[in-house]
Amino acid sequence: MNKFAGHLTTVLKHRHMVMRHCIKAGLIRRGLLHDLSKFSPTEFIPGVIYFQGNRSPNEREREVSGYSKAWMHHKGRNRHHFEYWTDYNPVTKKCEPVRMPDIFIYEMFCDRVAASKIYNGCNYTDDMPLQYFLKAKQKRIIEKYTSEKLEFLLRLLADKGEDAAFRYIRQHLR
Repeated sequence: MNKFAGHLTTVLKHRHMVMRHCIKAGLIRRGLLHDLSKFSPTEFIPGVIYFQGNRSPNEREREVSGYSKAWMHHKGRNRHHFEYWTDYNPVTKKCEPVRMPDIFIYEMFCDRVAASKIYNGCNYTDDMPLQYFLKAKQKRIIEKYTSEKLEFLLRLLADKGEDAAFRYIRQHLR
């Protein structure tokens, strides 16, 4: 499969899986709007150039260029990424993480589960998104509540499965 078809297929499969997860979680609007920026030239073209099939093209773009222009564009337009939620703190005079609204934490959960399924294929198990999260937990710059809420959802998935996790989200939507 060529890189264009491979990247397009991966993006579409991921988006549709997130959409299905969001619908199960009661986040219909978030599912429909999820990752539309991936079709912009700023994100799509590097996605094709750096496509490998087994990990994000952004990782390869970072290795080649020292940064990922596609990722910076993506995280700045998609509120389901905790990296979006940073702001200048007038007290500390630093950019710091701020608390994500729950609806975007729930979409982030759906996104992470779908990405884990896409990249792991038939080897996927419900504990994989949690293991991926824990692997970089100490290095991640994320607001405390946001991190704890996401970890809670990932542990719920690992321990009790998708139905329990999506049920929890539906019950806690406002």
